[in-house]
Amino acid sequence: MTCDCAPTHIESAAQRKMLRMALTLNAAMFVIGTLLGYWAQSTGVLADALDMLTDAIAYGLALQAASRGAAFKRHSAQYSGLVLLLLGAGIAAQALWRWYAGSQPVGPAMMAYAVVSFAVNLYVLTKLTRFRHDGVHLSASYLCTRADVLANIAVFVCGGVIVVTGAHWVDLLVGFAIALYVFKEAGEILRQARLAR
Repeated sequence: MTCDCAPTHIESAAQRKMLRMALTLNAAMFVIGTLLGYWAQSTGVLADALDMLTDAIAYGLALQAASRGAAFKRHSAQYSGLVLLLLGAGIAAQALWRWYAGSQPVGPAMMAYAVVSFAVNLYVLTKLTRFRHDGVHLSASYLCTRADVLANIAVFVCGGVIVVTGAHWVDLLVGFAIALYVFKEAGEILRQARLAR
């Protein structure tokens, strides 16, 4: 028999501290990634930056849910899933637009952003691991961050391919791939929220 008890004050305080840190780091990386993505004409970096924004929103929702009841946590996870769906659509639209308009992504800039973003996400993921089973709202945050780590790796590889081969189309491919992965993560979060009754 499971207990749907609220976390203790100490657990809630630790969760809030971790979520505030994750929110700050992801918001900063969203701003950096958006500016760099437009400058570097990279769909992959822009997709990664938008994913960081989604994570920042998810952390903000989880922060609000940390000291609330199960219903609020479930709704928080649902909102995170819906925001991820919107993000996936935005990423796909950006990739289509760049395919139509053309772009010349800058591989070294993509790789540099991916390395910094990967370090931030890996750090946040290690902090979230401790709390990922403490509620659907934290599980959703964990899944969002896990998706970011994989996106960072994809952007880094993409930048490397562009540097070595000059094949700019791989940036669009990575943008679409990130969009598809974001849709998958959104479905998983919404499923967990639905089951957390």
